[in-house]
Amino acid sequence: MKRLFSLTALAVVFGCGCAQAQYSDGSIKIGVMNDMSGTYSDLSGQGSVIAARMAVEDFGAAAKGMKVEIVGADHQNKPDVGSNVVRTWIDVDKVDVIVDVPTSSVALAVNEIVRDKNKVFLVSGAAASDLTGPKCTPNTIHWTYDTWALANGTGKAIVKTGGDTWFFLTADYAFGHALERDTAAVVEKNGGKVLGKVRHPFPGTDFSSFLLQAQASKAKIIGLANAGSDTINSIKQASEFGITQGGQNLAALLAFITDVHALGLQTAQGLIMTEACTPASIRRSRTISRRSRRSRAMPTARRSSRR
Repeated sequence: MKRLFSLTALAVVFGCGCAQAQYSDGSIKIGVMNDMSGTYSDLSGQGSVIAARMAVEDFGAAAKGMKVEIVGADHQNKPDVGSNVVRTWIDVDKVDVIVDVPTSSVALAVNEIVRDKNKVFLVSGAAASDLTGPKCTPNTIHWTYDTWALANGTGKAIVKTGGDTWFFLTADYAFGHALERDTAAVVEKNGGKVLGKVRHPFPGTDFSSFLLQAQASKAKIIGLANAGSDTINSIKQASEFGITQGGQNLAALLAFITDVHALGLQTAQGLIMTEACTPASIRRSRTISRRSRRSRAMPTARRSSRR
């Protein structure tokens, strides 16, 4: 999704820094931490590490006399695992910058550690708007998307076009809660109604009972406040139950081109979603797409934004 740093973000790291944090040992070490084996691995994973290295190449760090090292780690979608990785990176491995970190519960934990240790955190994976709201710090930069933007992008547009009754199927952790909260607020502000909600375990595999509740609500829109394989499996199982054929629509509140590829066009028909950017929209993004495919890293909004 955003596996590729923006060059602007790299300029922040290499030039002015955040909160005047300093790098040491004559080297800048960037830690790419994400889900490399689970729910979000297709939209983050090793592709994010590849994208970060591509961004460093594009920046021309070596030509500028800068030594930059990229390291990667799997946080397994667990805040305690992610916290331990980041503490080791900073205290032992002298990592200067933490990037990516999908899974908002992990990102919120990392946010506090980076602030306390006066390092830099570039968030391009987590979505909870709390990172720039009540949990905002001078050491964290959050871009590409957040739950406020997703809610206003998809939620507002759907209500304005007649999708004014909603039922939420929500991942039961920080990201899902934030996305449900922000989207519900947009729906109600624009005259819509929330008829109900149900929260599923994260990560999940069987969504049948949750989807049946959503179907029984008769809501025009079933808002999927989840992501990754949770979203893919929700949509596949909704198709098996004939939910969209029955007149209800699915709103994938955070989805990516990799999800559409995993679903196939027939299953994805009628899906409503918002993308932060389309990789093929500009010439530079097309170049990124070609390079990413050569590295077997499918270009997505997340990965393209990192460049």
